[in-house]
Amino acid sequence: MTIHLVDIEHVEHTCPAHSEPHPYDTRRTLIDVTPGGPCRAPVTIRCGNTTTQIPCHRHEPAKRQCGACRVIVTERTITTRTLGVSA
Repeated sequence: MTIHLVDIEHVEHTCPAHSEPHPYDTRRTLIDVTPGGPCRAPVTIRCGNTTTQIPCHRHEPAKRQCGACRVIVTERTITTRTLGVSA
């Protein structure tokens, strides 16, 4: 499994149209990537007389990918900043 570690920051404000604070900007910062290694179940593609093997993540949906190709996103911190009322 390839693991992506991210920090998320939500910036919210209150505007005349919506009296409740609501997010208007979300930023994700990639902190670390732990690679999963080479594909363990490559897919064979045939085109004419040519045969090529590609990693399963380029061809298969996520639930049919091998463990090395699967991607997991882990949220390290989630921060919310409130700016208050905007004009």
